Amino acid sequence: MEKVLQILQEFGLTFVPLFVAMDAIGVLPILVPLTQDMKAKERSRTVRQAVITALGLGLGFVAIGKGVFLFLGIEVSDFLVAGGLILFLLAAKDLITGKMVEAQASVGADMLGVVPIGTPLVVGPAVLTTLLILVDQYSVIIVIFSFVLNLAIGWLLFAQANRVVAFLGQGGVRATSKIISLFLAAIAIKMIRQGILQVLG
Repeated sequence: MEKVLQILQEFGLTFVPLFVAMDAIGVLPILVPLTQDMKAKERSRTVRQAVITALGLGLGFVAIGKGVFLFLGIEVSDFLVAGGLILFLLAAKDLITGKMVEAQASVGADMLGVVPIGTPLVVGPAVLTTLLILVDQYSVIIVIFSFVLNLAIGWLLFAQANRVVAFLGQGGVRATSKIISLFLAAIAIKMIRQGILQVLG
């Protein structure tokens, strides 16, 4: 019984930080304008591709993250700055041109689920950093289970993107995308600031 309670406690302590870091609910309104010009089947395929990309990146990072960091001399702060720059550029492009990513071209549409949705939106520096920290503190199996469960929740939320598009309409989606881009730019700046402060600290 004590072992079961310990496992449940570790699950809670790994699930919650990953849930906050992944922020699937926050990604949903960003996902909608990115996929607004797609048909329902294309949107579903993109979401599936994003989740698979996020899963592969997360598991790969758990397996070799520390080794790569040590080998290349990469710090967590480097991830924060790089990820923040990518998100800021995407937000700025959307505010200026009305599109974060050009999804009309077949190549662009095919890659949309990988970048930017799979990474850095679903699994970015925050999630990778959290995974690295949790693996140090808790059982790898429990951390992976918590990560996979969070991705499954994200998949269920992203699958409702079609209903969100239908509810808001194209005009509503385009209007809200501008507001979301402002928030995304602010989040990106925060990530860059955190990374720089870690470097200076």
